[in-house]
Amino acid sequence: MIKKAEIEDTYAEAFEGIFCRVIVTADDEETLRKAAEDATATPSIVIGRVEGGIEKWLSGEETPDKRKGAILQFWGGINPKKPFSDSLKKLEIELSYRIRQDILVKPFTALFDALPNAEGKMDMMERVGHCGDGYEWMEKRYGRNVIVVPIMVPDFLIERYLGYARGVIGANFWIMCKTKEALKNASEKALGAIHKINGVVTPFDICSAGSKPETRFPEIGPTTNHQYCPSLKQKLGNTSKVPENVNYIPEIVINGTSLQAVKEAMRAGIEAALNADGVAKISAGNYGGKLGDYKIYLRELFP
Repeated sequence: MIKKAEIEDTYAEAFEGIFCRVIVTADDEETLRKAAEDATATPSIVIGRVEGGIEKWLSGEETPDKRKGAILQFWGGINPKKPFSDSLKKLEIELSYRIRQDILVKPFTALFDALPNAEGKMDMMERVGHCGDGYEWMEKRYGRNVIVVPIMVPDFLIERYLGYARGVIGANFWIMCKTKEALKNASEKALGAIHKINGVVTPFDICSAGSKPETRFPEIGPTTNHQYCPSLKQKLGNTSKVPENVNYIPEIVINGTSLQAVKEAMRAGIEAALNADGVAKISAGNYGGKLGDYKIYLRELFP
């Protein structure tokens, strides 16, 4: 039973983002895991790249080519000051780097669309298919239109059109931990619960570096949320916001295909974290409501 007193009366601020959802497959589990993890390893949307995560692992019965696979999500931000097409183009360009550098180069991999209710489609021929230097060709395989890209360990398959849609990016919660052991146990419990929810990813998994938009060094982007750094508590004095007996504050960031999926994941993760010993309370990061498209109130997740 969750006690609302264990959850700070605050909200997480989240944003509208644009994403694609794909299936990667491979001949063996090691190659599959390397392709999935390498392609989603740099969740750096704050510096204009693409953010990614592994949604879930699939059996051969769940993939188009009957091999083991994984569902991956790739996310980009939406700049409200520019046309949507600009944000879409940035996602397409950055996604192509991930596919070319981290998936295509792994032996016997393939990539398929996994977004049935897409807002639109991105054509993979220009930025991925043409890795075949003009020798690539189209085929119908597994009931899908795929590009066959000839490479030296033949060959890479990619579905020509990958869907995109809008979802929720950057939702989060903080786990206020008394001990290092509590940090490890609570975070692992939370991630395990979150990953049972369809449609969500945790691009940073256990994140040790919650940030804030204000910074004295804008050239490197968001910097440390100093008021919540335990090592600065004595130096900051009464301006520190670290609670008594709290020594570690990991953050879990959640992106999801819908606001409902994100809320379900947050509820599951918070409940699991609070079941671990050594957790003082749960909080969340926000920017005073100035930046995000959504406010997700933590206590409202537990009616």
